[in-house]
Amino acid sequence: MNSNLAGKSFNPESKTPQVSSIEKEKSWVKVALIGVAIAYLAVILFIPAINVFVQAFKGGVGPFIQNLTEPNFLHAVKLTILIALIVVPLNVVFGLCAAWVVARHRFRGRTFLISLLDIPFAVSPVVAGLMIVLLYGRNGWFGPLLAAANIKIIFATPAMILASAFITMPFVAREVIPVLEEAGSDQEEAAKTLGANDWQIFWRVTLPNIRWGLLYGVILTNARVMGEFGAVSVVSGNIAGKTQTLPLFVEEAYKQYQTQASFSAAVLLGALALVTLVLKEILERKTRIKDVE
Repeated sequence: MNSNLAGKSFNPESKTPQVSSIEKEKSWVKVALIGVAIAYLAVILFIPAINVFVQAFKGGVGPFIQNLTEPNFLHAVKLTILIALIVVPLNVVFGLCAAWVVARHRFRGRTFLISLLDIPFAVSPVVAGLMIVLLYGRNGWFGPLLAAANIKIIFATPAMILASAFITMPFVAREVIPVLEEAGSDQEEAAKTLGANDWQIFWRVTLPNIRWGLLYGVILTNARVMGEFGAVSVVSGNIAGKTQTLPLFVEEAYKQYQTQASFSAAVLLGALALVTLVLKEILERKTRIKDVE
């Protein structure tokens, strides 16, 4: 056995071709995966987005601006902003309360409460809209009571607010809960021992610690409210000039062969998405800097 080993010499350089071939294979795999990812994004995202801008400005800037001044479009923008101004603060308050309860207390049913917060992520927006119709519609559970009180929910702004609030309910809570858990309660307890009341503790201790997570949740909530289609479409009736939000206007204009008006409105929604992504990136960088510090 020793004689066999003595007859063979070990040369480390003999494995160099094999190692280099493995490295070349890995580099080719990496390039191929990157190419597939870029091609997929180009087909699904980049080319359609570019086409929207091309179609919107196909007739020039003048027709584009003219499409943005039509009465139905302006009403859709105003209604979309109105719903956002109502839904975002409601979900901010709810999200902060839910996050505080989940992050600062241990109680029976806590896991169930967290699961309830995730329901809008699992339920289709169309199903969410149908649930609201079955509750507040003419033949729904509360329909006769609302009709007797002459209160209209379905096919009106209240139903659109309810649908948007349900769809965007988890965003603030889900962003704030991990921040609260990571921050802990030491600073809050220290402030309490120094004589601070609950409001002072919240404004001066808790809020500064969660501000980036809270702003992140607010941005996501606002973007989803303004871009929501499925649930709002079910409960609104999509009546032009009355219950038509900006996403509904895009769909209806395209159906009516008003393609340039539809693409012009889509450009506005795309600009909103771009602003959301920029703000999201800024907040993520702020959060990373804070974590490093």
